[in-house]
Order: sequence, then C-alpha cells, then structure tokens
Amino acid sequence: MPNASLVWPERLWIVRHGESAGNVARDAAHAAGAARIAIGTRDVDVPLSERGEEQARALGQWFARGEAHGRPDALLASPYLRAMDTARLFRENGGTAFPDEPICIDERLREKEFGILDGLTTSGITQLLPEQAEFRRLLGKFYHRPPGGESWCDVIFRLRSLMDTVGLHYGERRVMIVAHQVVVLCLRYVIERMSEAEILEIDRQGDVANCSVTEYRFDPTQGRDGGLSLVRYNETAPVEESTVSVTSEPDRSAGVRG
Repeated sequence: MPNASLVWPERLWIVRHGESAGNVARDAAHAAGAARIAIGTRDVDVPLSERGEEQARALGQWFARGEAHGRPDALLASPYLRAMDTARLFRENGGTAFPDEPICIDERLREKEFGILDGLTTSGITQLLPEQAEFRRLLGKFYHRPPGGESWCDVIFRLRSLMDTVGLHYGERRVMIVAHQVVVLCLRYVIERMSEAEILEIDRQGDVANCSVTEYRFDPTQGRDGGLSLVRYNETAPVEESTVSVTSEPDRSAGVRG
C-alpha cells in the first residue's frame, strides 16, 4: 500500500478571487432593475476591480507576515483573468514560499459556465427566459443545467479529476488554489464527502467573501488512509486586518459572476 501521506497535500488553502469588475457591474444592474449586466467582454476576461486588486495584495501580505502559519509552495489558479491576477498579486506581495515558482493554470478550476443565462440578472432570467427560471426552481442549482452551461454537479465532476491531479503531483506539499465561489463550495463537497443538502445549507448560510481563505490540513487519523481536515472556512481576516473593505457576491443567478 502506498504511503497515505503522498495522497494529499500537507496543507491546502482554497481562495476566492478578489472583487471583480463583474461584481461591481452586477450590483449596478440590480440597483437599476436591469435585465442584463453591462460587461462588454467575455466572462473569462473580466478583470479585478481596484478594490479587488487591493484585497489580493492584502492577502499576500497576510501570508507573508506569517498569519496563516505557513505559505504555499505551489499555486494553482483558474484561467479566468480575475483569478490569475489575484494569484499574481498574492505572489508579488510575499504570499508564496518560492516567489519564482510559476502559477499553474488549470482549466478545471474555471468559473461555473452559465450558458444561455450568462450576463442576465435574476430578474432578467425571469423576464427573458421564464422557462429556465422555472426549471431552476424545480431542479435547484445543484442539478439545473442551463442550455450551454453547467450544473453544480458538472463542476463537481471536473473537480474530482482536479483533486486526483493534486494528490498525484502535490503530495506532502503546501498548495493554494485560487478560483471562484462555486468552485470553493464544490471543493468542500468533494473533500468532505458531503451530500447535496449539506453543501446547499452552507451556501445558504452566507456567501464566500472575496479573497477569503478556506484551509485544510492533512490528518493521518482521518479514515484508514488519512485525509484532509477542515481548519477554517471563509476566513476574512486577511482583508479585515487591512484597510480594504470585505466584499462578497451571492450566487443566486447567472447574473452573479463568482
């Protein structure tokens, strides 16, 4: 039997990207009662807002000060610009143990794809695509797959593969993943072997804050072969202890860009 400690990282941090320009545009669209969010670019190309950049710097500085009791030696990120820039700014501000270590971009960490609903606010879906609003009401976000998009189950499917890769290439290392709100939640579902009801209850309790930290540590006593044990979830101290505002965006429709 292989050494169980090689199956998991010694430490795993999962971080949601900083506030994006899409988050700001979404708030403006909802405030105006608009059906669509005014973003003239692909979701993958939506950048961080100025505040999001400051949040990412604050996160790196918090790790550099030793507040996290360790720094990652491997950095994985979603290919979306807001996640890549969060990882880059985190690294530039001392967050990683090896600043020359490249950021590994992995497409399996990308945002949940909304397909036909992309760019619509909650009211916009109801107004323009009422049948999809009804399908979502009946199926719930866990199973509803809009045309051309993904359900939470689809995201979970690719994240199971991602965690296999993490186990294969990053055993016993300190790893950070920078991604999106739904990815953070679905990784919790995979790692902690949750049920649909359990992860949706966590989702209902509150949003994943921008640049918040979710942390796991390897626990050799967990199960036969050991496993990852949750240390903290949605920790906002890195931003709270800076001069930057804590922000979060709910995941209630395609209008929310995680």
